[in-house]
Amino acid sequence: MIIVGSDHAGYALKEEVKKYLESMKYEYIDVGTYSLDSVDYPDIAKKLSMKVLEDPANKGILLCGTGIGVSMTANRFKGIRAALCVYPYMATMARKHNNANVLCLGGRLVSPALANEIVEVFLNEKFEGGRHIKRTEKMDTLEP
Repeated sequence: MIIVGSDHAGYALKEEVKKYLESMKYEYIDVGTYSLDSVDYPDIAKKLSMKVLEDPANKGILLCGTGIGVSMTANRFKGIRAALCVYPYMATMARKHNNANVLCLGGRLVSPALANEIVEVFLNEKFEGGRHIKRTEKMDTLEP
């Protein structure tokens, strides 16, 4: 399942991404926000992260104004590998080498057309495994 979420600054782009997902016949769950009213991005990032962690097959698409705040918040959850991507190649490498399970986008930085291209790459690229497995395992087990 694809889980989508945004704060108010990412809301408009999230709505465009949802239209794209529907046109491509992807199933998704929207965890909010549902309007342009101000909300705190950590709350949305937490909701989305918890849903993504319910099933290893889940992927998330998380948006705020720049994508920075939601990516920083989501990456606090063990098992979440959130990648802020502004180019399709970043999404390719996030999936192939880092096995990212949450795509973060900046609603004030990325056009709907570019966002849809990034989303498509993120949802269809596969993790290469191999030498990258030990690195992703390290990410998931790091302690201070």
